[in-house]
Amino acid sequence: MKTIQLQKQSDNIWEYITPKQELNNPLVLVFGNRFLLENPNIYNEIKELFPNGQIVFGSTSGDITSQSVDDESITITAIEFEKSTFLIKTSNILNSNLDSLKTGNNLIKQFPEKDLKYVYVISDGSFINGSQLTNGMNAATEDNVLITGGLCGDGARFEKTLASYNENPKSGEIIAIGFYGETLEVTFSIHGGWTPFGPERIVTKSDSNILYELDNQPALDLYKKYLGEKSKDLPGSALLYPLNVKSENEKQSFVRTILNINEADNAMILAGDIPENSRVQLMMTNVDNIANASERAARQALELRINKPQLALLVSCIGRKLVLDQRVEEEVEEVVAVIGKDTRITGFYSYGEIAPFHGENNCQLHNQTMTITLISE
Repeated sequence: MKTIQLQKQSDNIWEYITPKQELNNPLVLVFGNRFLLENPNIYNEIKELFPNGQIVFGSTSGDITSQSVDDESITITAIEFEKSTFLIKTSNILNSNLDSLKTGNNLIKQFPEKDLKYVYVISDGSFINGSQLTNGMNAATEDNVLITGGLCGDGARFEKTLASYNENPKSGEIIAIGFYGETLEVTFSIHGGWTPFGPERIVTKSDSNILYELDNQPALDLYKKYLGEKSKDLPGSALLYPLNVKSENEKQSFVRTILNINEADNAMILAGDIPENSRVQLMMTNVDNIANASERAARQALELRINKPQLALLVSCIGRKLVLDQRVEEEVEEVVAVIGKDTRITGFYSYGEIAPFHGENNCQLHNQTMTITLISE
């Protein structure tokens, strides 16, 4: 496997952040600030750099490399596989009446099943219901193919997310990269580092990813009461206080981030489904807990590997980034310290992370986690 990385800030020129080398038919991952990806010349510009490349775009809430986390940049990671092959398929949620389940199912069904080992997903983060997307993808694979990835970001603005394959980035797009190869080895792990606090409450009214009532009380009123002064900064302040959810249908609890609020209905819009009769608690964290969780994720992803990883795909959550603030690079530094500086790292801060729970096969939507996927061939 050969990899190179380039980066540019705003309208500056591209700079190599790794040694330059020639690549023949690379997978080109382009993560960047949404405003910079809206440049109408961006696809042609990158196509000039990689005329034979298969170019995948995703807007972020911060680009991740081993050197830094950047908000006002575009970062390119070009990867040439020497023993493995990949296919890229797309779907668009805006073409299916916002049916996330159907979109996820149709997306994965496009791949030939024989020898498919792994799928990396870069999804729209504005219109998609991540829970339904993962349910649809799982149904298409019968839970026997590893799927990881994340929902695109837009800083902490939540205005618009963009993604595309071999064209200018656009809204509603979901890209899946399927990997094939006898020697391909892929492992993963996720960890959060958030701690539940306060009383558990029962979800007494919800519809998909909209939470209306907790303990038969308006959910938004109750949430604002807990936030106190910080409620005036909603929905942004909600990223610091996600919900821990215990569902009757899941063995493990999961985290849901509040993406928006609906004052008229006294409701909260979450990043994924929140089933009725599930139990929820508020969560909180600090910088050290987040950094420690990233270290644990890296160690766990390494545990069952036979070969040293050559590539690490990191997807972390915008809520973690807001907590880390000026110390945002610490969680990436923890990962680098574990997996080594020889492993190329790329990734982004997201509106939701896609991966199975550790020890399981079917992928789920997560919030507030560091998700690490390690690849070698």
